[in-house]
Amino acid sequence: MIKFYYNTAPNPAKVALFLEEAGLPYEVLPVDTRKGEQHAPAFTALNPNAKVPAIEDDGVVVFDSNAILLYLAEKTGQFLPANRPQDRANMLSWLMFVASGIGPFSGQAVHFKHFAPQPQEYGVNRFDFEAWRHWTILNEHLATHHFMLGDDYTLVDMAVWGWARAAPFVLGADAWDKLPHVKRLLDEINARPAAQRAEALKTKFTFKAEMDDDARKAMFPQNDRLKA
Repeated sequence: MIKFYYNTAPNPAKVALFLEEAGLPYEVLPVDTRKGEQHAPAFTALNPNAKVPAIEDDGVVVFDSNAILLYLAEKTGQFLPANRPQDRANMLSWLMFVASGIGPFSGQAVHFKHFAPQPQEYGVNRFDFEAWRHWTILNEHLATHHFMLGDDYTLVDMAVWGWARAAPFVLGADAWDKLPHVKRLLDEINARPAAQRAEALKTKFTFKAEMDDDARKAMFPQNDRLKA
């Protein structure tokens, strides 16, 4: 059985969705990042980057949410495009677009808007701009494609879904006014039973809610350099 190291952030949500869509048996092992559990030696032995999610699949360890999606898709043969060079190229291109663009810029926008220790005008401006730029590219793509790779629902849609759920928190209250095609995809995936089961995971575990000094130290250890 797959061991799934999970919390409620966007990246683990993608993996939860794939596991549910594929009908794979898995055991959830919660990792509370505000308590610093991602830094425990038992977890960093699996993921040296100390980030959630990770999976163990009969001794095979995979970390990074997009790598996990690709691993599971190739393992099961599900939610992949046709096995033709251009289709696979499109899949890899858009999956890496999410991995290297949507996720990092959205995450940094959230950090500087909501969690930075003091107002950081330059950081907010840079990452809000780049987050919007990447989401706008996705929105324009989805204006002419039903799903990210065309007519078929794939792992790339799951990768987008994980972050799209958080778009208003990332971008602001007007996110869906400006990204109607992303919202259409989000609503369509949300209606799927697997997505509803994936969302329900967050009600089964209790994670620390307070962003107190201990949580900030666990999640943002770079802040200690400011005190040196």
